[in-house]
Amino acid sequence: MSLMEQWRDALNTLPLVAILRGVKPEEAEAVGDALIEAGFKIVEVPLNSPDPFKSIQMLASRLGERAIVGAGTVLKVGDVETLAAVGGQICISPNTNVDVIKKAKELGLISFPAFFTPTEAFAAIEAGADAIKLFPAELAGPKGLKAMNAVIPRTTPVFPVGGIEPTNMGEYLSVGARGFGIGSSVYKPGDTAEIVYEKAKAFVTAWQGLKG
Repeated sequence: MSLMEQWRDALNTLPLVAILRGVKPEEAEAVGDALIEAGFKIVEVPLNSPDPFKSIQMLASRLGERAIVGAGTVLKVGDVETLAAVGGQICISPNTNVDVIKKAKELGLISFPAFFTPTEAFAAIEAGADAIKLFPAELAGPKGLKAMNAVIPRTTPVFPVGGIEPTNMGEYLSVGARGFGIGSSVYKPGDTAEIVYEKAKAFVTAWQGLKG
């Protein structure tokens, strides 16, 4: 399965991104296994985590076609190049940096920048972003997303990120969200693989209930 086929499969079945901020390389594989067992298909290691590229390399090697693995908090073009070199597949940023977006696409990665205004959303889309994340979603809220989705092309998936819980996904889905990025509600430093599995499974169950 090609990367874009994997991406379309994730979008169509379980478009939830597990954000493993603070994960250490020695924990990465066990946490990754727990996420896959729960049903997740997209895993992000933010670059402000300890030795993040090592964790990404380990996860990408271990999970293979079972998950799309990549980096978050990608702020520099050089980090995109390192991400591709270690086998990362998705480039996620907390901002709209056109150079980072273009480099990600040049290297065959999925580009997933953040936006908070329509101006940023359109800049990201024009640069080639495959999806955009509304960040921080807890500030914009469902009302903010509904207003911006009136102009954002439906062909570009929008994922709220920040403050997402199993209990509030439905509010965002009702105004056009296509998926979600989930941070401490699925993993926080110190969580065991067993804890991560239970937290991840709660999101999968909620998603299936909303979409079923």
